[in-house]
Amino acid sequence: MEYFLGILFHSLGGFSSASFYVPTYQIKKWHWQTYWITLGFVAWMIMPTIGGLITTKGLFDILAGVSINTKLLTYLYGVLWGFGGLMAGLGIRYLGLALGQSICLGISVVIGTIVPAAMDHKLGLLFNTTPGLVITAGFLLCLIGIVFCGYAGVLKDRNDKGAERNVSVKEFSAVKGLIMAIGGGIMSSFMAFAINAGAPIAQQALQSGTEKVFMNIPIFVLALGGGFTTNFVYAVILTAKKKTFSDFRLRDKGLLTKNFLLSILAGFMWYCQYFFYGMGATKMGQYDFASWTLHLATIIIFSNLWGVYLKEWENINTKTKVYLWAGIVLLVISVVLIGVGNKLGGTL
Repeated sequence: MEYFLGILFHSLGGFSSASFYVPTYQIKKWHWQTYWITLGFVAWMIMPTIGGLITTKGLFDILAGVSINTKLLTYLYGVLWGFGGLMAGLGIRYLGLALGQSICLGISVVIGTIVPAAMDHKLGLLFNTTPGLVITAGFLLCLIGIVFCGYAGVLKDRNDKGAERNVSVKEFSAVKGLIMAIGGGIMSSFMAFAINAGAPIAQQALQSGTEKVFMNIPIFVLALGGGFTTNFVYAVILTAKKKTFSDFRLRDKGLLTKNFLLSILAGFMWYCQYFFYGMGATKMGQYDFASWTLHLATIIIFSNLWGVYLKEWENINTKTKVYLWAGIVLLVISVVLIGVGNKLGGTL
């Protein structure tokens, strides 16, 4: 049952992350920086506090009780991760949901899984134990699946004509998109570091009576607060530069309300990815570092499925379809293997 719940929680988080950008396609007469910081305020400030208060006993006492070093590292890693979220958002903007997410998250999988494992002196578990070897196989299949999905995106781009690009990728730019997606992948992995640094917060929450499944939730108050800092500064600079403060004063009050509601929905969905990630990680035992691979694999699966639904993959040739669906299937298998590896590791 624990094995199933771990897969379920990470899958719910992956679906939430892959889906959060979809409501923004319906936002009208707002510039990117306007809806990005609006949804970000909900995702990185409001919801982590609400989530923490609902699930944690004595949230602020717990945060006050851990060392300054723990709080500072968790927050600073969140600040660095904020650059990743910002760049990833721009990568999606310029490449589309499917390709932008695949490149960004592929890089993040490697860095965000391997480095925290090494920091906790658990890297040997991947090669010296049977469960670790199964998880390693899942990790490698995840990378191959990402490459396949990414290559499908490249083939799609070659076959597309500029005038026929799907309306959901209005500002397509291969150069800008690749730079942002790669940079976003590197910096996005710092959330794995923030969660690792925030482990004392989780332990304090557990000792204070918080249920184990929710012990990681308080970490995100500081980690996501750091991310908000980065994005807020950038959004304010961009808003001032482009003089888009008027976005918040649209004459069409109905449209203004709709934009706010869509941004709130996107922000709520965005936060849910880490809410469920935090729950799923509690089911991973000593192989908890593999949560990052599992989480991101499910994000890429659902991102590409959304890409199909949004017709980003419309009119592609057979070769492109083969790579796309082969990549998705490999990612699904990787999720199952990582879950099986943890089951073999005695996490039941």
